Amino acid sequence: MKKFHPYLLTVTTIMLLTACKDGTNGTVGVNGQNSLLVQTQLDTGNTNCWTGGVQIDSGLDQNTNGLLDSSEVTDTSYLCNPNNFGTTGVALPYSVMRNDLENGAIPGSTFEIRNGGYGSDMDGNPTNPMQFYALTDRGPNANFTGLQGKGKIFPTPDYTPRIGLFEVQSGGKVSLIKNILLKDRNGNNITGLPNSSALGGTGETPYDAFGKVITNDPNQPYDAVNNPIKTDDYGLDSEGLAAMDDGTFWISDEYGPHIVHYNAQGVEIGRINPFLADTRNDYTLPAEFSNRWANRGMEGLTVTPDQKTLVGIMQSSLDNPSKNRTDLTRIVTVNLETGAVAQYLYKQEKIKNSNSAIKALSATSFLVVERDKGFYNITPTAQKRVYKINISAATNLESITNGANLVQDLNVGLTLDGLTLEQVVNTNMVDSDTSTGWGILSNAGIMPVAKVSLVVDMIDEVSYPHDKMEGLWLIDNHRLGVLNDDDFATWSTNGILEQKYLDSTRSRIDSNTLYIIDNLDLTPAQ
Repeated sequence: MKKFHPYLLTVTTIMLLTACKDGTNGTVGVNGQNSLLVQTQLDTGNTNCWTGGVQIDSGLDQNTNGLLDSSEVTDTSYLCNPNNFGTTGVALPYSVMRNDLENGAIPGSTFEIRNGGYGSDMDGNPTNPMQFYALTDRGPNANFTGLQGKGKIFPTPDYTPRIGLFEVQSGGKVSLIKNILLKDRNGNNITGLPNSSALGGTGETPYDAFGKVITNDPNQPYDAVNNPIKTDDYGLDSEGLAAMDDGTFWISDEYGPHIVHYNAQGVEIGRINPFLADTRNDYTLPAEFSNRWANRGMEGLTVTPDQKTLVGIMQSSLDNPSKNRTDLTRIVTVNLETGAVAQYLYKQEKIKNSNSAIKALSATSFLVVERDKGFYNITPTAQKRVYKINISAATNLESITNGANLVQDLNVGLTLDGLTLEQVVNTNMVDSDTSTGWGILSNAGIMPVAKVSLVVDMIDEVSYPHDKMEGLWLIDNHRLGVLNDDDFATWSTNGILEQKYLDSTRSRIDSNTLYIIDNLDLTPAQ
């Protein structure tokens, strides 16, 4: 903190003399005391001015030493820097990757593909309370169907998924400090292109911005044998982020799902996934996790405070063994010392919702983002919520041994009367009501995690305008950062690329925006 020079205000005694005859002189008066005022510059993170500001102390210089001693301070006030984090949010900086493509939303114009994209998840920097890491996904993309079938347009196919380090600075601004590009084990930049089918690829054919299939040799025509579709077995659709105390990172993704360990420079040093044949693995997830709903993989990842256990949450229901899309999703834990796995069920508020982030409060208590895909300005009933959950009383599916009705299957996990747990809920669902299926699971002794409380409803709090609320930053026990995925400001309608807007007048482009909500109860659930 910096102190400014005090301002001296002299207190004088004004003697009013009345006209009179010569009289006796009065006694000599006592000198007045000086009133001092001291201004102290406050850095960001200060308890009274989180975005910085000035502390103003005042009082009388009772010991006449010309300084305002702490015992002489009689009044303290604060002049804080602007703080828009809890109202409109503060946009993260971005660069433009390309702006030459026609904007399908406004014919005759072009649009910006922005980098941007730092919203798939976030986590605090363990060594600096005013900094956070933010993760991109695989890069700009949009649904598209071309000559080789359904897939995605990748207008920047060489994009490397990355971690950005950001800092909240004085005056309520956010600055990008550095980028950490993700690399394979040889130190080569990875891409966001899909994996091969053996490692979780779901047949998402990659196309370039003009609808041409992306092949190993871009200068030659596609040939299934001699010039096949380009895939990247190190490629990630990165979604979950845990910044470790030792400076490394664990990242979960939507392709495998894979959980990949990177060193501080972004080079892969470890991996966990559900594929037994993958020789890169340190540990292996249960096989049923490979039955992910395409593009809805392991959306959230965190580590327990003791740094010993990774905890991941799937975005939505598994397609286990086929499409069974309800309000049932799964949480998985992996002990980093032993590889021991546990998994639990989570019941969403409505079918096909998304769990987009998870943050550990303790070994058993977590914050979880649950959202739908709606925009509040279009859909007033849109859901963008953060819940506090507790897994202490939930059933660990891995702990159940084979019995008459409950059987552990190597490919689809725990089954009840021959059905996967997803099938139990789906086949008993009536008009989106899943209570019967959940009741059957309960009668079989299978209990989901407990939703202890609603921590914050971002629609109610700030009229949250974004569709993809995906990042959480646990700042302290009462302050929470929330970040959105802006899709690199890129959208598509019927396979036509366009700018991603937040309003019907197409005047507000979506951007990564950090909101910080204060006065929350972020203590662990008991």
